[in-house]
Amino acid sequence: MKLNTSFTDFKQNALFQLLSDTLEEKGMKGYVVGGYVRDHILGRGFKKDIDVVTLGSGIEFAQAVQKKLKGAQPVKIFKTYGTAMIHWKGIELEFVGARKESYAKESRNPMVNPGSLEDDQNRRDFTINALAVSLNRDDFGTLIDPFLGVEDLKKQIIRTPLNPDITFSDDPLRMLRAIRFATQLHFTIAPKSFEAIQRNAKRIDIISQERIVDELHKIIDTPKPSIGFRLLEESNLLERILPEVTALKGVDEIEGQTHKENFYHTLEVVDNLCQKSENRWLRWAALLHDIGKASTKKFKPQTGWTFHNHEFVGSKMVYSLFKRLKMPLNDKMKYVQKIVMMSSRPIVIAEDFVTDSAIRRLLFDAGDDIDDLLTMCEADITTKNPRRFEKYMNNFSLVREKIVQLEEKDHLRNFQPPISGEVIMTYFGLTPCPQIGQIKEAIKEAILEGEIPNAYDAAFEKMKVEGKKLGLKAHG
Repeated sequence: MKLNTSFTDFKQNALFQLLSDTLEEKGMKGYVVGGYVRDHILGRGFKKDIDVVTLGSGIEFAQAVQKKLKGAQPVKIFKTYGTAMIHWKGIELEFVGARKESYAKESRNPMVNPGSLEDDQNRRDFTINALAVSLNRDDFGTLIDPFLGVEDLKKQIIRTPLNPDITFSDDPLRMLRAIRFATQLHFTIAPKSFEAIQRNAKRIDIISQERIVDELHKIIDTPKPSIGFRLLEESNLLERILPEVTALKGVDEIEGQTHKENFYHTLEVVDNLCQKSENRWLRWAALLHDIGKASTKKFKPQTGWTFHNHEFVGSKMVYSLFKRLKMPLNDKMKYVQKIVMMSSRPIVIAEDFVTDSAIRRLLFDAGDDIDDLLTMCEADITTKNPRRFEKYMNNFSLVREKIVQLEEKDHLRNFQPPISGEVIMTYFGLTPCPQIGQIKEAIKEAILEGEIPNAYDAAFEKMKVEGKKLGLKAHG
């Protein structure tokens, strides 16, 4: 891997020059640290968030910088952590005074004292994030790398600067960050660091669900999330965070009959989906689409292994999972539930002869989410048999073509009955009663079966026929 360890371009950067001049005026020392330096060396493009460490008050320095930056928003101050933030032209600048930290066993919130640059680098999570570049006039642009972070970037290794057991026990969120960085960068976690994660996995329990979910989102947003989820499982973290997913592990055998290994199948589905969609919540649906299988798994001598109603059970589990992780119990959750609930429907259709009626019902139930549902189901085809794979994908193409044709003709996406309850009540002189629902259901079924078009006049005639069956007469 070719790395760029030269920071001469810092001198041409007007922002860094302004920071350097302000440090000089205030008689302070300051450094760019962490992710910005790492990504500069890796050539990952311009990073929008920049962390600056000062010897002295980071808040005081931020206030001085804000006055000089034209168009900068007011300084946001976080006194508890001694940090300050400035938003300027789409860039997020964070300032903090160099510090040393100590931790109580039951909390990841450190006790903080002012420190040196060395102290500040010692407290960093990984060697590749402990890199610093001087903003000081006498050595502007000098790279400070006390833990051989550049060497670890070359070797593509995630490693803690100090004893990994202490690093991870002090702040257990770093265990998730290690796996997230390994997933994002396609790096390997150093064996001693990974073994320390395995030993300290229980410590993740003190981390807030919100912080855990934030890291899970970053893993699931990568092009190949299976890297992270395999590491989470091997590190013993996944069973503490998403036991519903680890419950899918393993293959049972009875009377020589086995079932599919659903954990690794799930990871393959997620990776397949990520090649087709960047929709975070659709990716969550792919991760959770089979979670109902662990509790519905049954063996019958005549038929072998079954997972009846696993989609229904899984969709119910989504709510409990979201609630436990303090994820949004809103339309996003309902969307994931819906995709999980319907995850087998298109596959069943694709296996059989594709009837117009089946497509209409699929369109009716899926609504605007039909394209996402089909994308998920295509990702769910993980067979290694080339003939079966081609057959399934060709059938899905037919399903998509039929959907386009029927949608143009029947307009069933987000279907609304052509005849309202008010029309039925007026025609038959009714007040609210069960017969109205029965008539509406009959009209809907007739449209879905293709007996009548999705149009007012045809539905009105069907209403009259159904009313007659129920012994109703036109009012007046």
